Amino acid sequence: MIARDAVTGVRSRRPLTASVMRAMTLLSGTRVLILLCSVVRIKLVALWIGAAGVGLLGIYNSFIELMSALTQLNVRDSSVRDIAGADDISMRHRIIGVVRRWAAVLGLFGSLLTLALSPLLSRVTFGDDAHSGGFVWLSVVMLFSSVTGGELAILQGSRLLGRLAAASLAGAVGGLLLSVPLFYFLGIDSIVPSIGVYALSTLVAALLLRYKGAGAASGGVTLRETVAKGCSFICLGAWMTVAAFVTLLSQYIFIVYVNNRGGVDDAGFYQAGFTLVNKYIGLLLVGVAMEYYPRLASRAGSLRSLGVYANHEIVTLSWIAMPCVSMFIVFRGLIVEMLYSSEFESILPYVTWAMAGTVLRCVSWCMGYVMLARGDGKAYVVCESVSAVVYLVLNTLFYEMWGIESLGKAYFLWYAVYCVTVMTVCRVRYGLRLRYAAMAVVTVSMLVVMLTMFLTDVSLLLGLAAAVTGCAVSVVALRRMTA
Repeated sequence: MIARDAVTGVRSRRPLTASVMRAMTLLSGTRVLILLCSVVRIKLVALWIGAAGVGLLGIYNSFIELMSALTQLNVRDSSVRDIAGADDISMRHRIIGVVRRWAAVLGLFGSLLTLALSPLLSRVTFGDDAHSGGFVWLSVVMLFSSVTGGELAILQGSRLLGRLAAASLAGAVGGLLLSVPLFYFLGIDSIVPSIGVYALSTLVAALLLRYKGAGAASGGVTLRETVAKGCSFICLGAWMTVAAFVTLLSQYIFIVYVNNRGGVDDAGFYQAGFTLVNKYIGLLLVGVAMEYYPRLASRAGSLRSLGVYANHEIVTLSWIAMPCVSMFIVFRGLIVEMLYSSEFESILPYVTWAMAGTVLRCVSWCMGYVMLARGDGKAYVVCESVSAVVYLVLNTLFYEMWGIESLGKAYFLWYAVYCVTVMTVCRVRYGLRLRYAAMAVVTVSMLVVMLTMFLTDVSLLLGLAAAVTGCAVSVVALRRMTA
């Protein structure tokens, strides 16, 4: 059904909202199940192997994430834009062939680099050569993860979200099931093999559910075409890698500063709160991103379409985030105690204000994807660099003046500044602006969340009443958008 959209002010398809909701439900639900597999995996390591096993698993996984970021150039995300934006099916098939070749080459590069550096990595990480063999085996994981990333990017860019969810979940479940006997029988010697079978399981699932329509078109791609067509997403991926590095560096600098200034307890409390907030809202954002990003990329040449989609996504996500954030604030004490312990009650002020700031994060997140859809890597890096500086300045200032409890307010202001930054860049470079109707929805969402926050401090029942009211408003609004 075609109708004039009250948010964007142009004629649009109302089923778009339903499509967003279905994608969010499917992929966010899948993400929850994958996280549960991860929790069970770590729990079994803790029970059967102990703290040494958990620490070793964390060290090796951190290395894989770092080396993947440096050697794979974010092809997993950057190539989605080219696949989704292909002019016709034949061109899409050729780009798919290019993506597969680049994923294999970059994976092989990461694998050989890890293999060559394995003695040095063992000495730097553990102070001896005893773990060189572990890094040798992890070199194979680098190849697996790169090829898997390429296949998942193809599924996302082709909008085969059902297959994408199935491949991700099957890989996680298969990896967990294969790891259990290894943990039980091999003890601490099972850590590296378990990472290997986890990566292999994910690769097998991705290959079984891979996009099979490319056929001869992708097989006939020449070396010159591979380089030429790959330059677009490789360059964008390099910019995205730089942006991610800047963000991670700023977070690392601050956590080291807190550790030196306030001690390991303050650092632990801050890290617990930061992780909790980002993982919770991440479950929401990752589900929508899988559908939103390729949709934007497919219309990247039309600034008018980008404006319509961005405003629509902001409205939809604001209505969804409002009840989720409000309910989290009401039950924050229970959530923190369940996930950590009563010792972590001191992070409640942080998670309260930080969760309120995630509404603004949703807005900036929607606008930020416009830059990626346009392939504007330089603007994206500038915005992320500004964000990193603001993060460091605000956090340091608030921590010095008011202590660990005030860092939630710093988080809120951080995303307020970042939101304004991203919106300004999008308006100046692309003429894209937030429409008044969308601004009204964001304002309502913020008011409900803030009201819930202040009422919860007065009375849990009052806070719950405000959150329930927000849920009702959200349901009515989303039903109208999907009607």
